[in-house]
Amino acid sequence: MKAYEIMNKQVYKVKENDTVRTVIEIFIKYYISGLPIVNDRNEIIAYISDGDIMRYIGKHEDRFFNTFNYSFFIQGDDEVFDERIQRLLNKNVLEIAKRKVIKVSWNEELENIAAILGKKQIKKLPVERNGVLVGIISRGDVIRHSFKAIM
Repeated sequence: MKAYEIMNKQVYKVKENDTVRTVIEIFIKYYISGLPIVNDRNEIIAYISDGDIMRYIGKHEDRFFNTFNYSFFIQGDDEVFDERIQRLLNKNVLEIAKRKVIKVSWNEELENIAAILGKKQIKKLPVERNGVLVGIISRGDVIRHSFKAIM
């Protein structure tokens, strides 16, 4: 079975000049956790996930101390956190997205897709044909199509 046979052709995506606010709105509206970022030619240039958002939220003013066998998390006041959230929402998506995108060709074999998703520990793979985004495949898509014969 090939990628084009199981991929979701309705791909939520953002453009390279969008803000993180747009990403968050799409995440919330469609209950998803990652989006390809494309240029005007619909070429995949980056990928942003909920993990990228979490890393940004947690890394600036907050500090983590490990003294002896005790860990202490010291967080600034809520106002500092809220300011960080506002700064994040106004950032361009490319400021926090991953530029090295793991993706597959539209005619990639299902077993290779499963191997990539497992080995790289990612949830979704953008699918491209002739350098252009044409679909997306999730772990759930692989499971459903791999085991539909026995269900």
